[in-house]
Amino acid sequence: MPQFFLNKRLIILLVSIIVLVALIGFSLRERSNLTWPEQFLKDTTGWVQSLVSKPAHYLAGFFENLQDLQNTYEENKELKSRVEKIASLEAEVQELKKDNKDLREVLDETRTLRDFEPLPATVIGRNPDRWHEMIIIDKGKSNGIKKNMAVVTSSGLIGKVKSVTQFSSTVQLLSAMDPKNRISAVIQGETEVFGFVQGFDDKQKLLLVKAIPSGAKIEKDQAVITSGLGGVFPKGLTIGKVVEVKPDQYGLNQTALVKPGADFYDIENVIVIKRLMTQPEEGALKDGKEQEL
Repeated sequence: MPQFFLNKRLIILLVSIIVLVALIGFSLRERSNLTWPEQFLKDTTGWVQSLVSKPAHYLAGFFENLQDLQNTYEENKELKSRVEKIASLEAEVQELKKDNKDLREVLDETRTLRDFEPLPATVIGRNPDRWHEMIIIDKGKSNGIKKNMAVVTSSGLIGKVKSVTQFSSTVQLLSAMDPKNRISAVIQGETEVFGFVQGFDDKQKLLLVKAIPSGAKIEKDQAVITSGLGGVFPKGLTIGKVVEVKPDQYGLNQTALVKPGADFYDIENVIVIKRLMTQPEEGALKDGKEQEL
């Protein structure tokens, strides 16, 4: 008798397995309509998922909105602080402009090293083999362009006029590997530090400002501009910002690595700078600073 029940249970188990496999095969095949148990199970599962997901999404959105509000508050606070600083700086600039104007009127001096006349031009040619060295612009002698005039973009100084024809000019870029390409510069700070833009690190894409006194203290992100003391460029043209300072080969001076303000690779429109103050005779020195070469 026990053997009979054992066989019966085995038969029931085998039949159940067969039915289960058949049901699985039936459910996996492609069908246009589901059976009502499948539909019921699917609808019930979807309803439960919807019941759980909606509150979860609501809570997640709530905390995300709180974070956004916190970020907005912090950004608003920072922007207000900047606006206050800008307003203060604008007031100081206006006051300084007024003082400068009054002093120049007293001294009967109307021109400074910063005065210049902008001459807009468009790049019309660029040699692929010398892409980082030269560009050709559509202005020449007939437009008042002369050799050694500074050339800038909206972001900063890019170079100087190398040669001029009647209707076009060739501009030598600061990224050109020319040891004679030297520009008098000043690193702005509590104490101005003078040097020369001379050379370009092609690997790091940085300008080299050399002949900086070894005792001069220079920090990262200090602005570098033209000094106006070279006799050709006006003062105040943006060159870039200091990235790093290191001693030169002999340890007597320092060399600053400067990230250019302008993009030497993509240049379409430029401005040629005509300095208004009369430049000294070629080869002359002014305050110990040599002319741009």
